[in-house]
Amino acid sequence: MNEFLQLLIVGISQGCIYGLMALGFVMIYKATEMVNFAQGDMMMLGSFVAWTLIMDLGMPFWLGVPATLIVMALFGALVDILIVRRVIGQPQFAVIILTLGLGIIFRAAAGMIWGHVPLTIDSPISGFSSFYGIVIGNERLVIIAVTALLITILWTYFRYSKWGVAMKATSQNQLAAYYSGIPVRVIISAVWAVAAAISALAGILLAPITLIEPMNGLLGIKAFAAAVIGGFGSMPGAILGGLIVGIIEPFAAAYIPAVKGSMVYIVMLIVLALRPQGLFAQIHKKKL
Repeated sequence: MNEFLQLLIVGISQGCIYGLMALGFVMIYKATEMVNFAQGDMMMLGSFVAWTLIMDLGMPFWLGVPATLIVMALFGALVDILIVRRVIGQPQFAVIILTLGLGIIFRAAAGMIWGHVPLTIDSPISGFSSFYGIVIGNERLVIIAVTALLITILWTYFRYSKWGVAMKATSQNQLAAYYSGIPVRVIISAVWAVAAAISALAGILLAPITLIEPMNGLLGIKAFAAAVIGGFGSMPGAILGGLIVGIIEPFAAAYIPAVKGSMVYIVMLIVLALRPQGLFAQIHKKKL
């Protein structure tokens, strides 16, 4: 029983990381109907920026984290303004190739700037906690707590704030939002900024329990699978899909190691076959 609970907690914490990245996928898709395949690389860049500020420049951890989020939010907005906006109106295939290319460029740039030797961030909350015989790293508990807090903040923001409501309106109908006086281009850039900051936060949370390297950006593939499983148009579905993917991994590694690397994608294919819109997506079309 203890082994089951330990695997479950590890899976939930890992699933929170996938869920945060999947949330970035879904936010951008809802606002622009674009799929940003560089989302995982945003997470990777965020962890490198955090390492630079905290470990290289000596900034206190509690200051380095918000500073990293600000830097990555600005970076996400600039990616939209300077690059992605240029392909609006082009076929989806062009957008896919563009974001895939951006991911490759980001990984190459990270390798040139920070090198390919794995790095790590010292966490002020390192250590272990024990609950009824279950030993779990404090970092994993913090991942779960921070994810829950962030979900609460985002829900409140989108429900009650003026900008949150404007983002929801833009995701439903850009033209109607524009005629209603909403600055659609600014809102879309803000969505890219928030998505980049969320992915950067995922990278910061992951950094103390793993090594930071350019290839970490490929974790975005599993986050994409999580978004598909949860429902690509559903933000709650992104988190729940991430939890499903995260829980599958440790249990597959423990009990069916022969397919541990592909089990997530097998589940994704099953979901697509049985419920193409995703497990938690609401079946509706955008308002005309």
